[in-house]
Amino acid sequence: MTQQPKKPIDGAELLDRVEKFHRRFNRFPREAAYVAVALWDAHAHLVEAFETTPRIAFLSPEPGSGKSRALEIIEILTPRAVSTASASANALYRLVDAAEGRPTVLFDEVDTIFGPAAGDNEALRGFLNTGYRRIGGAIRCIGDGSNQTAQTFSSYCAVALAGLGHLPDTVSTRSIIIRMRKRAPNERVEPYRQRVHEKQGHALRDELATWAEQVYDTVANAWPAMPDGVSDRPADVWEPLIAIADAAGGDWPDRARAACTELIAAAHDNDEASLGIRLLTDLRDRVFQGADRMPTAVILELLLALEDSPWTDLDGRPLTPRTLARMLGEYVTTDNKPIKPRSIRTATGGVPKGYYATDLTDAWARYCPPPSQESATAATAATPQVNTTEAVAAPTDVADHSRHIPGLAGAPA
Repeated sequence: MTQQPKKPIDGAELLDRVEKFHRRFNRFPREAAYVAVALWDAHAHLVEAFETTPRIAFLSPEPGSGKSRALEIIEILTPRAVSTASASANALYRLVDAAEGRPTVLFDEVDTIFGPAAGDNEALRGFLNTGYRRIGGAIRCIGDGSNQTAQTFSSYCAVALAGLGHLPDTVSTRSIIIRMRKRAPNERVEPYRQRVHEKQGHALRDELATWAEQVYDTVANAWPAMPDGVSDRPADVWEPLIAIADAAGGDWPDRARAACTELIAAAHDNDEASLGIRLLTDLRDRVFQGADRMPTAVILELLLALEDSPWTDLDGRPLTPRTLARMLGEYVTTDNKPIKPRSIRTATGGVPKGYYATDLTDAWARYCPPPSQESATAATAATPQVNTTEAVAAPTDVADHSRHIPGLAGAPA
């Protein structure tokens, strides 16, 4: 007897139910997170259709913020889910290559891998990094004694992470970041009971698996249009989820693109991985503001005066001229030479060391986010007061440097 084809599943309606299931037990910090998580659940069933599999990471500054519960709900909605807080890289490589198919790995307490007391976990970090792309993996020797052969083990599989603090840049740039927080007293969720709710979750999981079979060819051949400004690594991360949203239809294509834009921006707002980019941005928007040059002493004074900045406490010490030079030396000028302090001619004949905006322009364009309207207005207002031939007066008092620099508040007319 021939098997009847399965009735087509309404993808939008199914994703609506997956989202509602998460809402019963999870309190996410923003609406976009519910969209991302529901699409990520579906992507775990379609991971073979894509070149990349984005990680999804639930992070918080303190315990008790709902990260583990988020993983518990994902566990019952995704295929071949394996939950762990401790595993060796070799075990995970073999798990991925198992005959049953690629697992969905749920890694709780990931801060024990990446935190300051993590120790030697390079192999595990390598698994998480390389498994983001289908071509990722590791080469290991197998066999006994001298009778060994090299074999490639794949690490490509869907991975969800939960932990305290932040992730290393190599992992966070491959991840959709959801920053969790403790529930307020007026925020309620339904208590999760595994023996009751697991069956409900598995029913949704099975529907997701059936729907994934029905739309596999569609998403595998899709080249979804990305939101404006989303390219490179962020586009790699979000393309599978947006392809799934397009296949589902309804309001999911619009919601997915809105969530993509919002969560990428939120990740940048909270990103502490690159202190160098923070330095470059502060120099452009809050120090130079259109000036063409600036003595090092003035730069430090202005940076150290900024509220909510890291410059007063870098490993227990304030930013120094040496540290400033070292950090800026990691970037290059338009001539592809390291940014270095240079002598600045002054009206009194002094030659203090400092930096020129022309040396920073290339790094500003490549690494900094677009300036805010407020910063752009400030820079435009400052620019007419500065020109490349005007001498900079020699600073006579560290506490009053800024009044000697054309284009800064308090500069003499």
